[in-house]
Amino acid sequence: MSLAFWICVLLTLISSLVSLGYALAGVRSSTEASRVPSQYALARSAALVVVAAVSILSASTEFAASAAIAMIAVQSFDAVIGGLRADRVKTFGPAFTALANAVALVWLLTS
Repeated sequence: MSLAFWICVLLTLISSLVSLGYALAGVRSSTEASRVPSQYALARSAALVVVAAVSILSASTEFAASAAIAMIAVQSFDAVIGGLRADRVKTFGPAFTALANAVALVWLLTS
């Protein structure tokens, strides 16, 4: 496994863990009315962590690329949501993470 593979899968895993952290915080701070949607978000975030972890264990470039694409999409959508809410941290943080993961993915696919 190349350095490009390791960088890509580690960025993907870190990105998924950050997403899981936000989902956990959402569940913990949710009201009764918003708890169920927050729990669904948590379930999806947990599944993405599993996918990212399996991509490391699989040693498959194709699997790692698929996991990276999923997290790039999640982080990109999170950046859009942050932008719509006019929250700079929740816009630029996910946008930077998506960009870094995309660069790592291109490196992986071209190496």
